[in-house]
Amino acid sequence: MPIFLFIILTLGLLLYLFLHLPMFGRLPTGERLQRIERSPNYKNGTFSNSSHTPDLTDGATYLSVLKKFIFGDTKRLRPQSILPSVKTNLHSLPAAEDVLVWFGHSSYFIQVAGKKILVDPVLSGSASPLPGGTKAFKGTDIYKPADMPEIDFLFISHDHWDHLDYRSMQQLKPKIHHIICPLGVGAHFEFWGFDKNKIFEKDWGESVDLGDGFVATLASARHFSGRTFQRNKSLWASFILQTPTLKIFMGGDSGYDDHFKTIGQQHGPFDLAILENGQYDKSWKHIHLMPGEIFKVAQDLQAKKILPVHAGKFKLGNHAWDEPLQNVLALNSSTNLQVITPMVGELVELNNPQQPFSAWWQGIE
Repeated sequence: MPIFLFIILTLGLLLYLFLHLPMFGRLPTGERLQRIERSPNYKNGTFSNSSHTPDLTDGATYLSVLKKFIFGDTKRLRPQSILPSVKTNLHSLPAAEDVLVWFGHSSYFIQVAGKKILVDPVLSGSASPLPGGTKAFKGTDIYKPADMPEIDFLFISHDHWDHLDYRSMQQLKPKIHHIICPLGVGAHFEFWGFDKNKIFEKDWGESVDLGDGFVATLASARHFSGRTFQRNKSLWASFILQTPTLKIFMGGDSGYDDHFKTIGQQHGPFDLAILENGQYDKSWKHIHLMPGEIFKVAQDLQAKKILPVHAGKFKLGNHAWDEPLQNVLALNSSTNLQVITPMVGELVELNNPQQPFSAWWQGIE
């Protein structure tokens, strides 16, 4: 019995020490927490979605989900081949060009009206706190923090590991001029040594004037947050980015709900909507878009064209790695919507509606 108790105490201490490593960040306290407590989206000690959003659906339990991850069908969940990519030099882009470069999953770079924007950069090759966990697909991890130029605006949609990467943030820190993030996420950045004067931390519906014709507005999303076992201590969000020439919707993570139609009515139409398309499952259908719903969202937002993201780099769901892109290609045949499907690193010309994109994922096992 004493040996068993010693083992339990030791494991508990190791877990405590692990969860207090810097990469986990810190929860909001002090004035930040007081501001959070005044938010209409914060109730009973946590943030909540506008609609009831159960963690799991269709009779699923955490045990059944874990069992499916471990013992379910593992065919084609990860590509067997090296995925094709293009290494665009972001340091040498002409300032007059309005372009976008996707880094896989939900990370991308935008240059518009001379400003350089980075969104949810995960550039460490992993989307997990565990060593060797959630590794990037071969061929997708070609961009590192050193490949990033000076960043005028960093947008972080929420604090999940596949959107807020500690190792990337530490290396990018000297290059980042301003950070736009939802309430509570700024606590992580301050703990990691970022200048608090660079952080614009907002609630849904709040805007920040970034100067030179750039305005960022935080909008609602249907998701959750948390880097440890404690959930929803910080907010999650989508973004409306008004630039001098374009209006862009950056969706972050969100299940379908009527908030998309509200955003479209209040802020649309959008020149481009960047929307999640992957890592879905019927067991968590309220927090990620299910197949085909991306087109419903595009209609709600009044989007002229869409970029499907949240796929193509990490395995976080139980579907074939290329299924989200196959679905987009098949389902878009009945619409007139322009769908942008670049490979990792391919230069997207934001003002060129005729730019062709290949179905680069086809034929790859």
